[in-house]
Amino acid sequence: MSSEYILSRDITATVIPAGDTVSLPAGTSAHIVQTLGGSVTVRTDRGLFRLPAESADALQGFDLATLKTGQAPAVTGEFSEDAVWAAMKTCFDPEIPVNIVDLGLVYDMSVEKTPAGGHAVEVKMTLTAPGCGMGPVIAEDARQKIAALPTVESAKVHIVWDPIWTPQMISDAGRKALGLE
Repeated sequence: MSSEYILSRDITATVIPAGDTVSLPAGTSAHIVQTLGGSVTVRTDRGLFRLPAESADALQGFDLATLKTGQAPAVTGEFSEDAVWAAMKTCFDPEIPVNIVDLGLVYDMSVEKTPAGGHAVEVKMTLTAPGCGMGPVIAEDARQKIAALPTVESAKVHIVWDPIWTPQMISDAGRKALGLE
């Protein structure tokens, strides 16, 4: 999916894999690499960048409707652990077209009732490489999507390194998406 677009205005983007925030100027040529999880990964002559959904309209001619498929599913009714897992399945490493659950990055998820009757959710996840600067960005994406679920009063996502991630942790669905089966 490498389509070329020109930025119509200056935007803030995240450098991949460093995780630093930079400004991309209007007029920059960007090739779309991936549109998953509500964000856009683009390649420019300056490197690879993750654009948040709210900046995607700066890509002249880009169909914003394609981003809606990557948003967390609307949850109706009561809160459930399945809803938390579904929300996390809408989070992606901007370089890998597999969600963080199927990639095997989520190690643990716990839910506790709060005194007010809501829910506190804590997740332990890892990354494919310890030096990846995108870890905080991916973890915050997961935290925001979990926090948006009904009755969630607190959402925390912790990055852990034990056990070390290996490709064997990828689910069957993830292997299929990556062409590894």
